Amino acid sequence: METIIFTDGSSRGNPGPGGWGTVVIQNTNGTIRELGGREDRTTNNKMELKAVAEGLAQAGSDSSIIVYTDSSYVIKGITQWIKGWKRNGWMTQAKGDVANKDLWIELDDVTQGKQITWKYVGGHIGIKGNERCDEIATAYADDAHIDLYSGPLSSYPIANITDVSHDADKLAVKKSGSSRSSAKAYSYVSLVNGKIETHSNWADCEKRVKGVKARFKKALNKEEEQSLVREFSA
Repeated sequence: METIIFTDGSSRGNPGPGGWGTVVIQNTNGTIRELGGREDRTTNNKMELKAVAEGLAQAGSDSSIIVYTDSSYVIKGITQWIKGWKRNGWMTQAKGDVANKDLWIELDDVTQGKQITWKYVGGHIGIKGNERCDEIATAYADDAHIDLYSGPLSSYPIANITDVSHDADKLAVKKSGSSRSSAKAYSYVSLVNGKIETHSNWADCEKRVKGVKARFKKALNKEEEQSLVREFSA
């Protein structure tokens, strides 16, 4: 194993301002480099693709590489769907252009000549490399300052960055959130430009928050709605 790459992408709205983050660990020379970037109007999938392409561009052509990503879209695309797309001239079976075609071509180019193992990791469950990439990606999406490290692995401030074990408590919280996400909403509360509004359905809330800097959350009952209004007013 010579190179380990962690990646993540983020967008505030879909489309909306977005960012990507990558951590490239080169074990052969004991170095680590963080990368990140921003686009003013993009999607989460585009940022996930960009993060992986930029990370792989840092790896030598003869490297053995492991890529960790929390995007099943990236993994399925690069290991399964891309074969058919290339065979069909970058067209889908429905004869339409492949979504994000330019980024898929870029990613395909940087994979050539490389021995790559693709591994899915859950997001927001305490995996250190993924969490750091998420921190970088969201900082860029929010247009906030963040210091990126480049130097010896021995001096990197996050210990055991290559450890891909998860945090059991965070996983439990995520599973609880998944159950919550499937529950029927009482309302959706949003904060945009200092003004709070509630909507009875997601479609109306989405129209308000899409593509702008906003806070929003689902309420499962009237008490939660009132609590969110107080929270957003603070």
